[in-house]
Amino acid sequence: MILQNYEAWRHCIEVKCGIPLTPAYVEVRIQELQDANNKHTKEFISLYGEAYTKKILDWFSLAYVEFNIKV
Repeated sequence: MILQNYEAWRHCIEVKCGIPLTPAYVEVRIQELQDANNKHTKEFISLYGEAYTKKILDWFSLAYVEFNIKV
């Protein structure tokens, strides 16, 4: 599933997948997505491509910024 915007991405993760976007979860995902040698990152890139992977990383980064503003 290719998501088109941040709002759809958040809805997919939090509602459809039932994964709470906690600061800790977001930090781990950012670290993994920034590591080109990470097994999960390699799999994600092979499925969705580098451009979409960057978009997902950007959305995790945006969520991270939102958490820091709220705290």
